[in-house]
Amino acid sequence: MVWVNGCFDIIHIGHIKLLQYASSFGDLIVGLDSDRRIMENKGNLRPFNTLTDRIGVLESIKYVKRVVSFDTNDELIMAIKTHKCKMIVVGSDYIDQNIIGSDCVDTVRFFQRIPDKSTSMILQNMFLR
Repeated sequence: MVWVNGCFDIIHIGHIKLLQYASSFGDLIVGLDSDRRIMENKGNLRPFNTLTDRIGVLESIKYVKRVVSFDTNDELIMAIKTHKCKMIVVGSDYIDQNIIGSDCVDTVRFFQRIPDKSTSMILQNMFLR
């Protein structure tokens, strides 16, 4: 089992390539931040899409085996352990950062992020037009 987590608020090509890459190592579980957690981390205007909608979109992507949500770091760690994940895949922007749950898996792999592809940038461009 392979673990990827994040907001996945507005799905874009960077997300799809990340999910494709991660699924090449095994069955992919996607951990999804709760609406409250996103609002706390990204501000009151986020998430743009609700947890229910984000789950529905992710479940329709062929690379994703299962989607689980979490509201705290402890819930995140428990989900990684419960699903017996052996690997976490994260974006390359986390190379020098603490990766929550990394001590619960055998391997952490980094996905080379696609430049200029992020939900924050998409939303910023949307509102600037």
